[in-house]
Formats: sequence, structure tokens, C-alpha cells
Amino acid sequence: MQGLATRHRMGTAALILAVSAILSRLMGLVRDKVISWQFGAGGEADMYFAAFVVPDIINYLLAGGFMSITIIPLLSRSFAEDEADAWRFFSCVFCWTLAGSSLLTAFGMFAAEPLARLTAPGFAPAQWQRLAFFMRIILPAQIFFLCGACLTALLYLRRQFSVPALAPLVYNGCIIAAGLLLPVVAPVQGMTGYCAGVTVGAALGTFLLPLRVAAAGGLHLRPIWRHALMGRFLLTALPLMLGQTVIMLDEQFLRVFGSLVGDGAVSLLNYARRIAQVPVGLMGQAAAVASYPFLVSLLTQGENKRFHQTLRTALSAGLALVIPCALWMAASAWPVLCVIFQGGRFGAEETLAAVPLTRLMLAPAPFWIVYMVLVRGFYAYGDTVTPAATGTIVTLICLPVYYFWAVPAGAAGIAALSGASVSLYTLWLVGIWIHRHGKSAFAGIRGLGLRVFFCALPGAAAAWLISEYCLRELPLPPIGAACVALAAGGCAFALLFLPLSRAFAPSVWETLRRCVQVSPRAVHM
Repeated sequence: MQGLATRHRMGTAALILAVSAILSRLMGLVRDKVISWQFGAGGEADMYFAAFVVPDIINYLLAGGFMSITIIPLLSRSFAEDEADAWRFFSCVFCWTLAGSSLLTAFGMFAAEPLARLTAPGFAPAQWQRLAFFMRIILPAQIFFLCGACLTALLYLRRQFSVPALAPLVYNGCIIAAGLLLPVVAPVQGMTGYCAGVTVGAALGTFLLPLRVAAAGGLHLRPIWRHALMGRFLLTALPLMLGQTVIMLDEQFLRVFGSLVGDGAVSLLNYARRIAQVPVGLMGQAAAVASYPFLVSLLTQGENKRFHQTLRTALSAGLALVIPCALWMAASAWPVLCVIFQGGRFGAEETLAAVPLTRLMLAPAPFWIVYMVLVRGFYAYGDTVTPAATGTIVTLICLPVYYFWAVPAGAAGIAALSGASVSLYTLWLVGIWIHRHGKSAFAGIRGLGLRVFFCALPGAAAAWLISEYCLRELPLPPIGAACVALAAGGCAFALLFLPLSRAFAPSVWETLRRCVQVSPRAVHM
């Protein structure tokens, strides 16, 4: 393929995406801090978070989150054989993505009010009207997300990870800026500015920025509607479009069923999930996304042994980092939530209500990591049916459980079922993988996870005791006591965990060493 910019090694790619994930999570937390300060938990915030249900489902229906997975293997082989034909195939995918996203967005905007009643059945009629208004503002963002996903897949294929890494930063920055500034310059109320920021951020960060870089590297787009590879592309993508797995719908279930629990439940579940997804995003997303093009390349070259070694390395690294991080965050959930969200209209009562929800959602963090890495192993083999089919079955099983058990149990029941469903789904995928491909990708994984867990447990206990003491006994304002708790609890955790892990789980140190030792040399496909 001609016109490629500098390509990154897998370690470089993972580092770039990890830094991006850290900054993106921080900006996301800043965004949620501003929202919680202004609107607290309930009312306007509930409707804002619920407004994403339909747009996200449109994204799932067109496999927007999996575009790089479905298109990279086909594009890789096509560029290797005939570059001109590869551009025709890419243009065909882009044109159909644009057409499909535009039609579904138009339908969603037209039917916003009945869709609002369907996706938030627990809201009042006045809230449904406001929710429909928010949905109509947010829905056009899906056109930019989906078309941008095509361009991002092309950049991943070129191993240009820097620009996709910037996209979430621009996106979150636009939401914050529009939410704060638009009410000053225009007659808008409530969270309308934040909704507008979603669409503007999607246009700038996930579409225009990748488009500019792709065009600079030689982008050839034409209006093409037929190509021989579209059949294979649809066969790969169709299971992802039709298979509504518990992973994809997890956040939507929190919003839909949370609306049946009572005012504020949607917001509290959303805030708790934001915190719980921080270690998952930091430890899993970067490694999983960065490893996928390399896994595809290894299988294409017939290097099955190195493929399973790469998969095992990604799993080991992710678990070695996420388990201690999740344990420390669970132990320090009270001061973490106090620092990040408490203030303004989000008071101490809301903080205490979110603490158990956060801990429940942090429990399945290791399963999220295993899923994020392992599912890309399935996709590298060209198997999108197995993850989609098993995930859909788990979804169908969980739906009545959500309605008949989790909703009566309240927000805690919904949070607990969320974690249980993700864990069950992941374990099922692990069993299928071992049955088909053997245990080599999981060699030593269970032992490593247990060692890291028990090494982190004393530090987590110390952090919990310190957090409880500081927030209950110190004669300081809540934010000051929380900062002291985080600092002292973090030091206690590190002082206990690091020596134990060095003695009983030395691979944790090896993982950190690999993270910082990044070779600047380029790797060619």
C-alpha cells in the first residue's frame, strides 16, 4: 500500500492508545464532574444519559464499534493484491455506511417520541418529550461516528494510531465546551448544550480529523455501490449487526431498567459505571485495539504459535494490571466518588448511594479485560458468529431477570446483574475457545490472576480502612478528607502490593517494563 505514514510497532501502538485512554478517561470524568455539579443525579441528567440509548443502538446495528474488526482483514488482503480494487471496496463500504446511518438517523429523529417512551418506560410524559428533544440533537452524531469508523479502520490498517487516539479527546472537549458556553451565547436551557456538543464533537473528532489525515496519506473515495467483496464483508459484519450481546447492551440496560427504579437511578448507575470502566479502559482497550492488526497479520502469515503467544501476552498484561487497580478503586470508592463527583447538586447522599454500585461494577473488571482481548482472537480467525450468538443468548436469558428480579431489587440489583451477565458471557467464550483452539492462550493465566489478587488484597484492605477513617473522623471538608484518604490509601496500597507482587507475581514487573520499553523502529506489514 502506497502513501503510508510512519507505522508503529505493537508496543508503540499500545502505548499511544494507553496514553489516549488515560487522557480520554480523565476528560470524560471532567465532563461528568461538570454535569454532576450542575445537575446532580436525577431529572435532567437522567434524560441526558437516556438519550444515548437509541443512537447507540443505531451504532450497534451498523456494527460501527466493530468496523475496524470487520474491514481490516479484507482490506489488508485486498491492498496486498490490487490497490486500485482495494480503494473501490473501501469506497463501497463507506457509501453504504453513509446511506445506512443517514436513513436510520432520519427514522430515529422522526420517531423520537415513541422511541423515548420505549427506551425509558419509567419516565413521566413531560420527561419523554424532553428526552425526545435530546435524542433529535444527538442522533446526527451517529452519521459521523459510523463514517468516521471507516476512516479510523483505514488508519489502523496503516498503523497510524496517533490520530484515532486524539478523537475521543476532541469529542469530550467539545461536549464540555458546548455544555458550558452555549447557554451563555444562545437561549438554551439545561443540558441542551451538552447534547449539541456530542454531535459537534463527533463531527470534528471522529470524522473530520481522520478524514484529513487519511486524505493526506492518499485517500481515494468514489461513489461506488457494488463490489465483489461486499458479500464477504456483510457475512462478517451481519452477526455483529444482529447479535445484540450483553457487552454492547450493558450500558443501555442500565439506562432502560434504571428508569423503572426511580428518579436518579439512571444517573447514579451511569456515574458508577464511568468509574468502574476506568481500569477496564486503561488496561484493556489499548492492548486489545493495538493487538488486533498484528493478530490478523500473524494468522495471515500462518504463524499460529506466535498468534497464541501474542494473545497470552495481552491477556497476562491486562489482568496483571487491572486486578490491583480494580481492587484499590473498590476499596477507595468513597473518596474517589467524593473527589470526582461530589459538589454542587451532587451531594454526600448521592455519593454514598453510588459507592456500592461502583464496587459491584468493579467486580467483573478482569472478565471485561479477558473479553476485550479474547473476542479479537475470534475476529482475527474471521469468526464473528460465535461471540454474537453466545452474547445474544445471554442477553435473552438476562432480559427477564433484569425485569423481574433486578428492578425490584433496585439500582444495586441492576448493577449486580450487569456484572454477572458479563462474567457469564466471558466464561462461555473462554470455554468455546479452549474447546476449539486449546489452552495455550490461557497457559498460566488463572494462576497469575490468583497471585495478583492475593498480593493486592492486603493493600486494598488497608486502603479501605484508611478511607473509612479519613472520611468519618478527620475534621476536614469532605473534599479535603477524600484527598487525604486517596493519598494515604494509595501509599499504603503501593507499600503492601509492590513487594508482594515482586516476590510472588514477577510478571507484573515484566509487564511494566514492556510498557516503557518501546522501540522506535517501524514495522512493515
